Amino acid sequence: MSKAHRGKGIRDLVSKGRGECPVCHRENVKILYEQEAGEKKIKICKTCKAAIKHGKKAIAS
Repeated sequence: MSKAHRGKGIRDLVSKGRGECPVCHRENVKILYEQEAGEKKIKICKTCKAAIKHGKKAIAS
């Protein structure tokens, strides 16, 4: 059976969810994970989300 609906949620986003991560400044990566930075929420990449969770990175406010 085919997997026709895989990734359907990100197809509707601008540039299919890709852009520059505000933490690591890598370009053309998927920006899908929300993280609180002070009082507002920002979207970051998967590797930065994991690094922040494990205490290896911090978000500059």
